[in-house]
Amino acid sequence: MDKRQLVFDKIKEVIVQELGVKPEIVKLEAGLAEDFGADSLDALELFNQIESEFLITISDEAATKMKDVSDLVDYVVDKVSDKYFE
Repeated sequence: MDKRQLVFDKIKEVIVQELGVKPEIVKLEAGLAEDFGADSLDALELFNQIESEFLITISDEAATKMKDVSDLVDYVVDKVSDKYFE
């Protein structure tokens, strides 16, 4: 399994847990606000969980640009250490 798929699977788990949405609606093209109804506080909590899970930091600037699940996955794949996948 490639890194992008592993990251997506873990982010999907976090989204389901944090936002209380059904797993089947969590797709790469799903919008955080549009499809999950996440407000700014929800997004902040989601980003905090993702930072903890992947041991990365999501800058405020990057966070404001993240509109859908694909944006999150791309960011994490770019930032996460290869050690995470070992």
